Amino acid sequence: MCGLSIKLAILLFTTMLCICKATSNLHPLILVPGSGGNQLEARLTSGYKPLGLFCKRWYPISKDKEGWFRLWFDPSVLLAPFTKCFNQRMMLYYDPDLDDYRNAPGVETRVPGFGSTESLLYLNPNLKQLTAYMAPLVDSLEEIGYVSGETLFGAPYDFRYGLAADGHPSHVGTKFLEDLKDLIEKASASNGGKPVILLSHSLGGLYVLQLLNRNPPSWRQRFIKHFVALSAPWGGTVQEMLTFASGSSFGVPLVDPLLVRGEQRSSESNLWLMPSPKLFGPEKALLITPNQAYSALDIPQFLNDIGFPEGVIPYKSRILPLTEALPAPNVSVTCIFGTGVKTPETLLYGKAGFDEQPEVVYGDGDGTVNLVSLSALESLWNSDKGQPLKVIGITGISHTSILEDCAALEKIIAEISSINSEAQINISFV
Repeated sequence: MCGLSIKLAILLFTTMLCICKATSNLHPLILVPGSGGNQLEARLTSGYKPLGLFCKRWYPISKDKEGWFRLWFDPSVLLAPFTKCFNQRMMLYYDPDLDDYRNAPGVETRVPGFGSTESLLYLNPNLKQLTAYMAPLVDSLEEIGYVSGETLFGAPYDFRYGLAADGHPSHVGTKFLEDLKDLIEKASASNGGKPVILLSHSLGGLYVLQLLNRNPPSWRQRFIKHFVALSAPWGGTVQEMLTFASGSSFGVPLVDPLLVRGEQRSSESNLWLMPSPKLFGPEKALLITPNQAYSALDIPQFLNDIGFPEGVIPYKSRILPLTEALPAPNVSVTCIFGTGVKTPETLLYGKAGFDEQPEVVYGDGDGTVNLVSLSALESLWNSDKGQPLKVIGITGISHTSILEDCAALEKIIAEISSINSEAQINISFV
């Protein structure tokens, strides 16, 4: 029924605009997922030192002839003994000598299917009902004529890694930007030179904005038609402070948040999602304990106090400069996000400390990202006359349901159709 309603909405939309042969005139579109939004594979080498017998003999349960196995998402990680093995293999380590992040010793990782939408559809293709991610969105795009591998592409990446400010290496993140740039150029070339629509979700939006601003205006003008960002956490989230302080199971049953806290803290991209002082302000208390109140300006002290001092240097030198500047890329941008969903705004910890989950005071947002972060570009770019920006808020839509809810998909597909129709209108009246 969702697909039918989208078809009717698009039919009405295109009829009103008198657009014909829309399918043959689609701009190529590239999907960039959010954190945890694509499959990830791993292989163990001789340098790997298992935590115990479980990790040595029984995990992974299966792997291919070259030793590769599914690291994300594998349902066995929901069982405590396997959760520990998973954490060890997902961990990242900041190397102060290299000033960069690396995998755990003895663990190689790879991202399957770059360029394809396959690894974005389901986090585990054997559990489609439970792990669907971008499958509903891709189905909706295909209903208006997009064809995977021809006009529709995917850009999965190792979402544990982030990017760094100028002057600091970021090998994995930078390589992804290079690959994404190459994919954009190839998608354009294979579609008659048409510029590309970039459609991101969550963390993917931060990556895309960095890509745009790290390439010259001439490149953007030639290859980018439009950037559509879904649920983008431009200024981070208060939820991320909870994750670092106490760990988060994100509602998954059987998983002890403290078991996954170390791995979550090690993620460079999680550090990137800490609330930005620029947007959350230097005075508002976001996390309160009996002895201390922490604002976004106090993140370094917060990291030290929760027992994660190794995060302070990379946060201050590599991450903070990225969040302090969000320059307009001067290409057309549409932000679509949910509102009116209870979202952590202030975290209250008692005498038990950070090993207990806090009392949460809620505010507006999409359940994960605060409204001040979702809507940040409106205030940051309002004086930039050369930056086209459209903002669409959808009441009652959560951070992840935006990819599957019928009303949200209708809004997204209508926007993509409008972007494609725009070019045809311009051509018809020139």
